[in-house]
Amino acid sequence: MTSPMQLSREGRVALILVDNPPVNALGHAVRSGLLEAFAQAEADPSVELVMLYCAGKTFIAGADIREFGQPPQAPILPELTLAIEDSAKPSLAVLHGTALGGGLEVALACHYRIAHRDARVGLPEVRLGLLPGAGGTQRLPRLTGVEKALEMIVSGVPIDAAEAQRCGIVDGLFDGDPLDAGLAFAARLLAGGAGSRRTGQLAPPPADAGLFDTWRERIRREQPDAFAPLRCIAAVEAAACLPLADGLRRERALFLECMQSPQREELVRRFFAEREAARANRTTD
Repeated sequence: MTSPMQLSREGRVALILVDNPPVNALGHAVRSGLLEAFAQAEADPSVELVMLYCAGKTFIAGADIREFGQPPQAPILPELTLAIEDSAKPSLAVLHGTALGGGLEVALACHYRIAHRDARVGLPEVRLGLLPGAGGTQRLPRLTGVEKALEMIVSGVPIDAAEAQRCGIVDGLFDGDPLDAGLAFAARLLAGGAGSRRTGQLAPPPADAGLFDTWRERIRREQPDAFAPLRCIAAVEAAACLPLADGLRRERALFLECMQSPQREELVRRFFAEREAARANRTTD
């Protein structure tokens, strides 16, 4: 079986390539491979920067749907994102296509990010009755501010690369090949002596306490039976008032509440039914 992960080196840069068609989903093999590749790069004294990029048409586009409903296998995604962020060597994520859900959470754990001009990023977990459970509710507000983070997480709607740059999610945009663009940006980081820059170590984002009440009132009015959106708001609220470690624990507890929700089970069932219907339509066309 071909490994979905390749680790190589270009000068002082360790290159971690995810190649898991069709959408580089974060299955167990990818999570394990990423954890091992980052550990190897960290231990190599000749490596000064780690660059993560993906083969094919997209960056990591989210979780592996084949694992939905299965017992989690270590390393789980929160362990991976924390290990990436805690690395002593600076890391760069090079985004193209879509970086969604866990894919964006992996990118947020990296210390720097660039995106292709046509890329889109987002945290759509709420559409499956969940919330981002690998640090997304804690790291995103530290970059975008609370209002934008609430907008993205509670709606689940992705944004384009230009907007991602404006609100601080990515550090730059590029055209052309991700590998070439990533190496050029990595060279600039090294030339400038850039070190690790951990999003989780940024101060909790300031927010008016009334903002969260306003969002809760809106959800109760517009989606009176919704379970996950209120937990999304609570998780972002934790980011605004707690240090990262405490916020991550709060996020995890809220994520597990969503996992146990019958509403989540129904939304996942509907997701698979719609996928199957779309596949059948393609077959008959």
